[in-house]
Amino acid sequence: MSNMINVALPKGRLGEKVYDMFEKAGFECPSIKEKNRKLIFENAEKGVRYFWVKPSDVAIYVERGAADIGVAGKDILLEYEPDVYELVDLNIGKCRMAVAAPKEFRDNPQKTLKVATKFSNIAQTYYNSIGRDIDMIHLNGSIEIAPILGLSDVIVDIVETGSTLKENNLEVKENIVPISARLIANKTSFRFKSEKIEFIAREIAAQTEADK
Repeated sequence: MSNMINVALPKGRLGEKVYDMFEKAGFECPSIKEKNRKLIFENAEKGVRYFWVKPSDVAIYVERGAADIGVAGKDILLEYEPDVYELVDLNIGKCRMAVAAPKEFRDNPQKTLKVATKFSNIAQTYYNSIGRDIDMIHLNGSIEIAPILGLSDVIVDIVETGSTLKENNLEVKENIVPISARLIANKTSFRFKSEKIEFIAREIAAQTEADK
């Protein structure tokens, strides 16, 4: 097993912030900042290889060993429950998983609650924990229109500022769990490359402490 550390970064603004943290930790890779369409970037001298992947795919790359470490949102970890180690809360990409509904909605416990969501596992776990009977409607697109069109009573979704909810006359009814980006590691890689991975985790954890 080579001593090169493979890092899966989520594409987009969050990934750029994460890369900056790795750079500060001493694992820079200047070519990543060049304007190009490449997906894989390597700095052999530092023993690090980065690649950009869709945020929801990071955990799959890490779990299956194509990446040794990566950064995934807590929402993905809770929803898909990948078999990985969660090492550090990066304290960035902060938002929350919440139940939202039209402002006038009042839950009637006598009726089955219709819940629309992309996050079926998180929603089911939450409603099981409070003993509420639900009819789960799994959607992939714009969740906010489900209650407006009468498809669902409520939605379970990620809320950052709440402005999309407001624009659609919805409001948060319950907060389920806070969400932020986490540094995760493949379990086998962690065993064989523990020194380097633990060093990276410590350096990044120190940055999150400094930012608090």
